[in-house]
Amino acid sequence: MAKVKTDTAEPLEKQLWKAADKLRKNIDAAEYKHIVQGLIFLKYISDSFEEHFAKLQAGQGEYAGADPEDKDEYKAENVFFVPAESRWTYLQAHAKQPKIGTFVDEAMDALEKENPSLKGVLPKVFARQNLDPASLGGLIDLVSNIALGDAKARSADVLGHVFEYFLGEFALAEGKQGGQFYTPRSIVELLVNMLEPYQGRVFDPCCGSGGMFVQSEKFVEEHQGRVNDISIYGQESNQTTWRLAKMNLAIRGIDGSQVRWNNEGSFLNDAHKDLKADFVIANPPFNDSDWSGELLRTDGRWQYGTPPAGNANFAWLQHFAYHLAPSGQAGIVLSKGALTSKTSGEGDIRKALIEDGNLIDCIVNLPAKLFLNTQIPAALWFMSRNRSNGKFRNRSGEILFIDARNLGHLINRRTRELSADDIKKISDTYHNWRNPDGNYEDIKGFCCSAPIARVKELDYVLTPGRYVGLPDEEDDFDFKERFASLKAEFAALLIEETALNKAIADNLAKIEL
Repeated sequence: MAKVKTDTAEPLEKQLWKAADKLRKNIDAAEYKHIVQGLIFLKYISDSFEEHFAKLQAGQGEYAGADPEDKDEYKAENVFFVPAESRWTYLQAHAKQPKIGTFVDEAMDALEKENPSLKGVLPKVFARQNLDPASLGGLIDLVSNIALGDAKARSADVLGHVFEYFLGEFALAEGKQGGQFYTPRSIVELLVNMLEPYQGRVFDPCCGSGGMFVQSEKFVEEHQGRVNDISIYGQESNQTTWRLAKMNLAIRGIDGSQVRWNNEGSFLNDAHKDLKADFVIANPPFNDSDWSGELLRTDGRWQYGTPPAGNANFAWLQHFAYHLAPSGQAGIVLSKGALTSKTSGEGDIRKALIEDGNLIDCIVNLPAKLFLNTQIPAALWFMSRNRSNGKFRNRSGEILFIDARNLGHLINRRTRELSADDIKKISDTYHNWRNPDGNYEDIKGFCCSAPIARVKELDYVLTPGRYVGLPDEEDDFDFKERFASLKAEFAALLIEETALNKAIADNLAKIEL
């Protein structure tokens, strides 16, 4: 979607973020996130209601004789009914009052009572003592300007974009903690672009703030498909994160009724036990040692071997495989260690997934620094339940390996993201390889279609670098220039306030070849 701009050169969402961040004062990002996102959500709900209210009040055409206060009129149009005390105009009129926090909490309560699907979803944190009423009033004024100059009919799109942008900025602000609820957008886009979920059931059993679902719907819209052709199913064990997901979906008009919460999680309490999904798209916790593995030693999902109690990686892979429809596909983010690990029977499970299950379709090695919450190297696993089906060519005897470690660009000192061109390069490679009319060829150092016999020779290790080899070295490679560049980059990382780092940086500057 094109960025929405005001008169300045800076996109609206960036202006709003900077302005909102200035009002944060003594509230940390983890708490402030719910305050800002809650207000944006309330503004969206109210705008949608007011737009339909105006149509009913005008009483023209199909709305002749309609009652603007009749809840059924809104339910018929899939619009949330907003009681008078929850409408944005009411809150905006009271924004400068000392008890504005209480008004907002009461507005959230009233909205949930009128709309059962929102029960337990909306934040009621606005009357807390650490939230200055003047700052909250300023936030309400700020959010009131979203979609200023746009038709109200467009406000949902604008607000959805702002909501998504703020999710990413809060995740950056929270760092490691924020990464628990947010998968960076470039990774989500890559997963969705590779799987192409045009129609069917999309499942994410560790869905965080719902980014996989939002991107799947966006993908369908951008390719002139019908969003009603896909349905979403999800589960999240963190209740505050689940609330964010429900708001993120509702603000885009996506049906989130099958996105469930329970604090036991997907392993102990699978909310969709009988679901067979056409697409599984997920970013589960890396190397999770606290997944209750000892309680599930005989679980029916472990078709390819019992996963170790100390690491959930191969439990997740088998959980996803269990939920795949006969022609289902999956795209999963996992720590890179799962490609090589042989401890506690993990190597045997990986072998069974390759040989017995014939499930592994493609492995993508990702660049470092893509994730906000971990520096653990990661890879994407693509699985297909039926690799010989008619939709794509028969890939049963081979696996595609893509080494994308050299792609991406830094957006700050610690975080990297994939560009649109990077995403296209990787996904096009996969599509050309799996499509019957694809124009695929191995590229040294980047991609290789390896026969299963070769994978067996390498003891079922799935690290792409083992298969793609090294790229042809460029004749004009300047070692001194590269060394100087790396030295400068390292020195920049050391320039902090501590005397020790300054001393290291000073000594580094003295090094010459």
